[in-house]
Amino acid sequence: MGLWSNGQTIWLGSKMFLWRLENALAKGAVRNGRDRIFAPRIAYTTGDIDTHDVAVGADGQVIFVNTQFNCLATLDEEASFRPIWKPSFISKMVAEDRCHLNGLCMKDGKPAYVTVVSCSDVVDGWRDKRRDGGCVIDVESGEVVAQGLSMPHSPRWYRGKLWVHNSGAGYFGSVDLQRGVFEPLAFCPGYLRGLSFYGDYAFVGLSRPRHQKTFGGLPIDENLQERGTEARCGVHVIDLRTGDITNWLRVEGAVEELYDVVVFEGVRNPAILPLDSEELGKTVTVDASAVAQVFA
Repeated sequence: MGLWSNGQTIWLGSKMFLWRLENALAKGAVRNGRDRIFAPRIAYTTGDIDTHDVAVGADGQVIFVNTQFNCLATLDEEASFRPIWKPSFISKMVAEDRCHLNGLCMKDGKPAYVTVVSCSDVVDGWRDKRRDGGCVIDVESGEVVAQGLSMPHSPRWYRGKLWVHNSGAGYFGSVDLQRGVFEPLAFCPGYLRGLSFYGDYAFVGLSRPRHQKTFGGLPIDENLQERGTEARCGVHVIDLRTGDITNWLRVEGAVEELYDVVVFEGVRNPAILPLDSEELGKTVTVDASAVAQVFA
């Protein structure tokens, strides 16, 4: 699910764990053509809390969206998680996925905005408002800054603007915070989740619909039909100046969904070592400064 990286460390949300992976290669090193090799180092057991977006604050604190409990949370050494914020309309800390809180936008190293599918305070209530109940919420004030969206995801702050996916309609765009209006920039043929930036470009993840209960009856159905196409899985690269799709990658076969997208600046061929791989067993690293201190 959620991904965060600074190019050397990856935090990865999964079904029951939050993983930390570290680049095992020395600076400038290449192994078998790969210029980043990420090895799993630590896993925190969260249980099945439906973790979505993951981020790291300016103070190094890991913050993640705990969708099942309708809150933002951080890691706890003894418990599954420690809640740190919830929408004001959520009346109880309970595993009922009431509003489908999913997206987290960081600004100046702190949580700034979140996306919810609806402002519902009953168990699984968001499913009744998938078409137009989506909102973007200011974390500090608790106020709704944009509404009327269809299953919004992946809010991000970049170059002084709040960008977001109106996923259920297939549009990537930004929020005019003065007017409280979503301004679409580009339509993409897929259910949008995952957003990262580099220079003048946005990297957007696309997914195929999973099943009718979650994805059926959304505006994207009409938008795709109008354009004579079907939803796809992949990544689109969008020019922020024009809204043009300047490049794209289609993913076919067993993989039909992407949740998050991270750009590694200056990296051409990264890899992650599987837990059961022989290569992981042979990838042993040591802190050079610690070695120098011990043998001084």
